[in-house]
Amino acid sequence: MKIFYGWRMVAAGSGIQFLQAGLLHQAFGAYFAVLIQEFGWSKTALSGAAALQPMEAAVLGPVLGWIIDRFGPQGMIRIGVVIFGLGFMLLSQIDTLLGFYGAFIVIAFGASLCGFFPINVAIIHWFERYRARALSSLSLGLAIGGVFVPVVAWCMQTYGWRATAFGSGVFAILVGWPMARVFRRRPEDMGETIDGLPPVAPKAGEDEPEGQREFTAREALRTSAFWLLGLGHAFALLVVTSVNVHGITHMKEGLGYTLAQASLVITLMTLAQVGGVLVGWAVGDRYEKRYVAAICMLMHAAGLLMLTYANGNAMLIAFAVLHGGAWGLRGPFMQALRADYFGRRSIGMILGLSALIIVIGQVGGPIVAGAFADLTGDYRVGFTALSVLAGLGSLFFVLARKPK
Repeated sequence: MKIFYGWRMVAAGSGIQFLQAGLLHQAFGAYFAVLIQEFGWSKTALSGAAALQPMEAAVLGPVLGWIIDRFGPQGMIRIGVVIFGLGFMLLSQIDTLLGFYGAFIVIAFGASLCGFFPINVAIIHWFERYRARALSSLSLGLAIGGVFVPVVAWCMQTYGWRATAFGSGVFAILVGWPMARVFRRRPEDMGETIDGLPPVAPKAGEDEPEGQREFTAREALRTSAFWLLGLGHAFALLVVTSVNVHGITHMKEGLGYTLAQASLVITLMTLAQVGGVLVGWAVGDRYEKRYVAAICMLMHAAGLLMLTYANGNAMLIAFAVLHGGAWGLRGPFMQALRADYFGRRSIGMILGLSALIIVIGQVGGPIVAGAFADLTGDYRVGFTALSVLAGLGSLFFVLARKPK
């Protein structure tokens, strides 16, 4: 039986997202804790580095979106994998904060070219009926990548962070390059059709069924749904990015756990994230996605409060289940909702422009948490404020109705 080529792209994209999550996004907290200990840099200064990747993605988003809509994402993803790996090799050589920022700019640029945005656009062009299922399957890599965090932490403790960073770069290129070569622009290039299904012929006496309204980027900008989805996504990422950057340090400094123990909590969070992705795979094309996303926002808020005020393992487990499950379930719906609302024709530009709103949460979360930690000596005030904002952000999804 022939496998629809779109599912091969989903598998390859999931693998690349596994590399980015395991080596960068969820592992950054481990680098964060080690670099503070070795160099004595402030939490605010290191939080700024975490903001570089989303800031680059926001600035480049409209340009990358135009390039993807015009030429396809395949070349961009291949170049990005190589730059991403080279950035880690540069990171292994740094001795100053300026050098750290320089290396991270390279890593962030590579991650933007081969990361969440271009891979999701690539998959959206291959799926319609099974879009939520495909994007949820794609997110498995992002979720499972967190399981790799204890491996990164063990390598740091055994071989040092420099050897770990250099090895991560080599590993990213050797493993990521074959997967990057799988991507193709559209089904027609491979003699396939959307979803791998034959076109639906109209019944006798009926007109050709109407297709989905295809919005241009300019038209999408004029809808309230574009802005509400962007703000809801941004408020969710206030929690996601602050936990990725500061979660391990909070457990280590504020709660008294070791680096290895804190990494295990992140692993449990990742397993819950995988569970959320699987739930999304099962229900994503059946239920109203915006209401599911709103519920997930409340789970993010409750989970972060559990982490903030944890006084034992039970509360840390509750944090891992609530936050991880919400992240895995909600994440794939963000792009699926936009594709459902605005169509595929200009989806690259629409997602690129959305990045200018989303960056508020990606940058704001780590910086707010880090700044309050430097000012007050712990993460309680910063994390509490972010959890309240995430809870309020559920209203954005409730109000984000499909444009008519």
